[in-house]
Amino acid sequence: MLEKEFQEILDVGISLSSEHDLETLLNLILTKAQELTKADGGSIYLVNKNKMIFKTSRNNTLLKKLGPEKIKEIVKTFEMPVTKQSLSGYAAVTGKPLNIPDVNKITKESDFHYDPSFDIKYGYNAVSMLVVPLINKENKVLGVLQLVNSLRDGMPVAFEPALEKIIFSFSSQAAVAIENTQLADQLKDAHYETIFRLSEAAEYRDKETANHIIRVSHYSRLLAEKLGFDKEYCEMIFWSSPMHDIGKLGIPDSILQKPGPLTPEERSFMERHTVIGALVLKDSEVPVISRSRIVALTHHEKYDGTGYPQKLKGADIPLEGRIVALADVFDAISSKRVYREPMPEEKVLSIIKEGAGRHFDPELVAVFISCLDKVNEIKLKYADLDAEVDKFARLEGLDLKALL
Repeated sequence: MLEKEFQEILDVGISLSSEHDLETLLNLILTKAQELTKADGGSIYLVNKNKMIFKTSRNNTLLKKLGPEKIKEIVKTFEMPVTKQSLSGYAAVTGKPLNIPDVNKITKESDFHYDPSFDIKYGYNAVSMLVVPLINKENKVLGVLQLVNSLRDGMPVAFEPALEKIIFSFSSQAAVAIENTQLADQLKDAHYETIFRLSEAAEYRDKETANHIIRVSHYSRLLAEKLGFDKEYCEMIFWSSPMHDIGKLGIPDSILQKPGPLTPEERSFMERHTVIGALVLKDSEVPVISRSRIVALTHHEKYDGTGYPQKLKGADIPLEGRIVALADVFDAISSKRVYREPMPEEKVLSIIKEGAGRHFDPELVAVFISCLDKVNEIKLKYADLDAEVDKFARLEGLDLKALL
């Protein structure tokens, strides 16, 4: 029996090591842990400094009783301090597992206690509990796996002591997989933060705000989602759209920051920012940078062929360029600038609709108009503060010590 379960652990270890999405990984860990222990339910907490973050939960009895939609509603991420008072906190602090036959019989004198408020609220009866710390190779607790109600003939029984060794071995593999995924996420986050920082540098030289690129990213992803593209493509659009104006780094201040209208020669030079951006981003094998190059080069093309720099028309304009063109113009005319107030929504929508088939892809305009509620949520969430609009004024009297 135990031989079979240890073989399962080896097989599961391979599955865990090949999964690089943290949410999917945690759900896989929890599912396999329940299968190994015949647990009715379980949860995973991740430790971040002095906090424990509730990440995922599964409970077969409540799923049947309440349905998946209700479960989604009640199971939400929350944080709590790492202390020995809770069962999961005790495992996190001590690094030791807890195998409790009946949580209702924990004495008042015990270091840890069980909070039955969730059970009472949703009509559940937690009895047995197996709580295991997720410990990495450096003996650091990364999180806690908490399993509830080992079932025999449909009734909760104590977790068998022999299972402790099995699940502890499993938890070690789980901890390694979690750590690897977190490190990969941190590296990816660092890459993407660099993209935003570089994009912000370009916008800082112009009359745009940092939140402009954030809003454009969200609008672009929303459009891709509404068009039915998969998660990978939508994320690629989100992370490539901030680089649309990176070429402005190569435009002289005398043109970029000119208060009045540009001369034809200056306008021609300004339009070069699309080509400069493409040159800066060319020859990269990193997918998001390669996609950013396309966005930078084509986001000023117009659907009727009157845009720049190549005067592409209709579907000859890459979809990324068409999406960002709409998102960029919408944000430019609907947001406050140092030189003007934002246009009223009615006027903004009129301009966007009139641009369908001329400036913008008409299908994208229709999709954009159909999800205005989501668009306005993004606009409100990432709205510019008054102090952010005139960024050059913020340099006066800046406390340089705050930058150290």
